[in-house]
Amino acid sequence: MKVITKEEIVVINDGGVTTPKGFTAGGMHCGIKRKRLDLGYIYSKVPATTAGVYTTNQFQAAPLLVTQKSIAIENKTQAILVNSGNANACTGDQGLTDAYTMQKEFASVLGIKEHFVSVTSTGVIGVPLPMDKIKNGIQQIVQYSDVELFEQAILTTDTITKHIAVQLEIDGKMVSIGGAAKGSGMIHPNMATMLGFVTTDANIDYFELSTALKEITNETFNMISVDGDSSTNDMVLVMANGVAQNEKLTKNHPNWELFIKGLKVVCEALAKKIARDGEGATKLIEVEVKGAETLEGARAIGKTIISSNLVKTAIYGTDPNWGRIVCAIGYSGMLINPNLVSVSIGPFRVVEKGLPCPMVEEEVKQYLGQENVHILVDLSQGDYQATAWGCDLSYDYIKINASYRT
Repeated sequence: MKVITKEEIVVINDGGVTTPKGFTAGGMHCGIKRKRLDLGYIYSKVPATTAGVYTTNQFQAAPLLVTQKSIAIENKTQAILVNSGNANACTGDQGLTDAYTMQKEFASVLGIKEHFVSVTSTGVIGVPLPMDKIKNGIQQIVQYSDVELFEQAILTTDTITKHIAVQLEIDGKMVSIGGAAKGSGMIHPNMATMLGFVTTDANIDYFELSTALKEITNETFNMISVDGDSSTNDMVLVMANGVAQNEKLTKNHPNWELFIKGLKVVCEALAKKIARDGEGATKLIEVEVKGAETLEGARAIGKTIISSNLVKTAIYGTDPNWGRIVCAIGYSGMLINPNLVSVSIGPFRVVEKGLPCPMVEEEVKQYLGQENVHILVDLSQGDYQATAWGCDLSYDYIKINASYRT
């Protein structure tokens, strides 16, 4: 294994939520879905300081309400229970009762406090949970301890599992940060149909962890879009169990920025994996906006471009129609000077100061045939920049979502 030096972050692409010390995870099929795994868990051997961010959709699903209330009691979680195939959203009082039952049952199996269990669900909206199947699964699930089973159990229309880990040195201790996520459709900024789970064995102050997660989410998970729909169930949780035994991390710690960098590497990698795995997607689109007057403006323009169905379909069809890009910039709601704006598609400048540049269309078309497409927008009006990620829009997106419930 590579020796980690100070100020260095080592990315472990095959790592995940059990890379940090003290965490286990697993998953199984309990019968919510016909065949695929549908019940998963993460467990920390000690209660972990936990911070979360949640969907801005006003129809918040029952599990989110239960989890937020539970974490607020001590700012800690020791286990997360996830079911896929059913969102337990728009299910009224019964949905809340079922979410609390899941929490109580799993806490009993683990022998921990009920509020130390966070619950979350993803899948079809408006359908009651099959609680007999779930309760039976909870009684057995710890027998299925394998992080790959967890990564599979949280998926819905995803085509791949999404995981990563990094390691770094803090106070002479090896600290790991691992993550797993799901998300493929109903993805849009301000938390989307996605679940993100991050674990770390770092010892960190709750307030600092919560603040850092919110800031990093604004730069990563909130900068992706697949289809413009924000879900009822989105959640990102970070669990820090302190098993690495470093000095407690705060903003005054000499390695604070290194930890934050590591956390951002994990969150950004998961966000990009979600964007690339958009339902029916064939390409990852990265939009870099620079020269903005404000950070909010740079972010808004980037998100508007990746959310444009006309941009997404043009890229799917390898059509270098830059007019769709400048159109999206113009309706983003941000005040710009069109006469200063430049646009590049990959290495090809297509707009300079608001006017078209000569281009060899076949060369740009060939570039758009790649799996990763980069668009650069230079507003030339300020010093702020932001990056957003999305995917193309293909025929398969229609096929998948036209028959989602069947």
